[in-house]
Amino acid sequence: MEFTYLLYILAGAAVGVAVGITGVGGGSLMTPLLLMFGFPPNVAIGTDLLYAAVTKSSGVLAHHKKGNIDWAIAKRMAIGSIPAAILTSIMLKLFFSDAGDYTHILTLALGIMLVVTSFVLFFRNKLKERAEKNLGIMGLAHRHPIPFTIVMGFIIGVFVTLSSVGAGAIGAAVLMSLYPHLPSHRVVGVDIAHAVPLTFIAGIAHLWLGNVDFVLLFCLLIGSLPAIHLGAQIGSNIPSKVLQPVLASLLMVIGLKFVFF
Repeated sequence: MEFTYLLYILAGAAVGVAVGITGVGGGSLMTPLLLMFGFPPNVAIGTDLLYAAVTKSSGVLAHHKKGNIDWAIAKRMAIGSIPAAILTSIMLKLFFSDAGDYTHILTLALGIMLVVTSFVLFFRNKLKERAEKNLGIMGLAHRHPIPFTIVMGFIIGVFVTLSSVGAGAIGAAVLMSLYPHLPSHRVVGVDIAHAVPLTFIAGIAHLWLGNVDFVLLFCLLIGSLPAIHLGAQIGSNIPSKVLQPVLASLLMVIGLKFVFF
């Protein structure tokens, strides 16, 4: 039993280092890892959501002190995402008698979000360039940013609740596309300010559904909290152009596995 707990702590440390190095949200890495350990998808996702809320919370304070958070934009995202998280969990409770009945929905959503995250990592610069040029639907979105932000927040809220993935990389891609002139450090600030309440509410919803393992959560946090800072120091010496394509390829393979198998 002690060895099992140590394994979970080491898993938390490994993901923490990876998050610190790459900047990619832990949900993309942690949930697939927990599934490899044999945890049911509902428990892996529910536990990971609360894990994400705790690990990201210190970042909100840090970005707020630096003035990196546009709270008006974060509020628009939350107006869409938090009701979506609550509504999604209620639907799961009403339409399914047991967590096993909606496992296929969770794994499909996880696969989709991993694939989308992979695309975002691969084409981040092209997305930003397209947004800055007001190409396609972006022109309409830039003229009406508030409703588009709320709608995208709602979509993210649904999929984050179902998969625990998307509050980080995909949220940042949405912000970058809708607000192309927002500096990158403010995109990160708004993204994390939105991600914390979203993952917390979605995590509490999964707790209500009985999908959170607190022993696992505690072990993951023990390992990851110091490891994230270590990863950040390591990552400052490694070019992101090297790391992100490797990570994106890995997420693509894992995501396709969940979608098609």
